[in-house]
Amino acid sequence: MGEGSDDEGTPRVGTHLASMMTMSEVGIDFERANAARIYDYFLGGAHNFASDRAQAATIVAANPDMPRVCRLNRDFLGRVVRWCLAAGVDQFLDLGSGVPTVGNVHEIALAARPDARVAYVDFEPVAVHHARDLTAGLDGVRVVQGDLRQPEAVLRDPGVAGLLDFDRPVAILAIAVLHFIDDDLPSIFGRYRAALAPGSVLALNHGSADQDDPVLAEAVRDIQRGYRGAATPVVLRDRAEIRELLDGFELVVPGLVDPVDWPVEQPGVEPIGAYAAVGRAPAAR
Repeated sequence: MGEGSDDEGTPRVGTHLASMMTMSEVGIDFERANAARIYDYFLGGAHNFASDRAQAATIVAANPDMPRVCRLNRDFLGRVVRWCLAAGVDQFLDLGSGVPTVGNVHEIALAARPDARVAYVDFEPVAVHHARDLTAGLDGVRVVQGDLRQPEAVLRDPGVAGLLDFDRPVAILAIAVLHFIDDDLPSIFGRYRAALAPGSVLALNHGSADQDDPVLAEAVRDIQRGYRGAATPVVLRDRAEIRELLDGFELVVPGLVDPVDWPVEQPGVEPIGAYAAVGRAPAAR
């Protein structure tokens, strides 16, 4: 799987990407696993290092269901993007977008709306460099290296401010990333929400051990334990804390649910132990 690797930390990346990146150029830490690259590995991608694969093995040892969790998170992202397009929202700000793989936001959006606009934001150098390589030449797509914990810097970056029109509805996506942020998320997302026009969307999902099923709750804690030692450990929040991130926005039916059950319940699919929701900015009064 992938385009070649070794066990001494060499990137599992194509030679075209490897040749343009050195540790000194982009500040890559080959020694510490990173959530974006671990996620890429679980999705079958080639843009990860030996440290990421070792951490992935630790995670799977704790919870063998983790690759399925990642795939279902990705499926949720696709459903959200399609829902936004059907609702007339064709601008996307993808926070913590990770390493691009099949089912990217821009692939889905541009297939339905060639004039759609997508700004990707990620802190991880491999994710950013590969995303730029993948989207080169696409007028409606920009890739920004930035930290979602700094909303003002993200929103004023030319790759975001020069592409997205915040006088019109924008969909902010924060999918499978917030449980890697150990900061004051209500304050952070309050600033993002304040920048959005009426009709805009905030879509998120977040791992949580606040589950009615104790077996599922323990499986989530197993995942958290598996990330110990990574550069991006997991921080779990309860239902109320996750709901607070959408304060003032109108929750789209069915509200706050496991990602597999948004927007409709899937009785035959086991939940992944997270909460997902889509909120919409109310019309101006």
